[in-house]
Amino acid sequence: LTLLLGLRPADVVEQLHLWQPFTYMFLHSGIFHILFNMLALWMFGVELERMWGSRFFVKYYFVCGAGAALTTMVMAFTPFGFADQLYSSLTIGASGAVYGVLLAFSLLWPDRTIMLLFPPIPLKAIWFIPFLFFMEVVTPGARNVSHVGHLGGVLVGYVALRAMGLGGRA
Repeated sequence: LTLLLGLRPADVVEQLHLWQPFTYMFLHSGIFHILFNMLALWMFGVELERMWGSRFFVKYYFVCGAGAALTTMVMAFTPFGFADQLYSSLTIGASGAVYGVLLAFSLLWPDRTIMLLFPPIPLKAIWFIPFLFFMEVVTPGARNVSHVGHLGGVLVGYVALRAMGLGGRA
């Protein structure tokens, strides 16, 4: 099921598995993967959904998730050294969409304080995504993380917010 529904650019292009850029975000690699994605979605998405309404929030969420997939697909065809590996690797999880939600929260409420757990440090919302990217890069076990997908969710989320005239003062 994971091979069929997860995002693998080679399968999308060579076998026309055109559903994968949409279905990959419903699969996760374990209980902690889905737990942390859904915890972040709940913590930051609830306030956005209340402000925007459910219909708009769901659209935004799926645009960010599909945008993360599209970014992964596009980057798989670049001349960079990692592109060959990206072309044949499998991506699963809602993290790209969740990163888009985190971006919207941080742009709409940049001065809100988010209390990190380990270590317990207060951090302004506007610095939360840069902090997460930094942690991805320096954490030894982050090899199976789709940095491109996370970045894609943020970039597409930013473009979507700007196109809709939203996003705070950033």
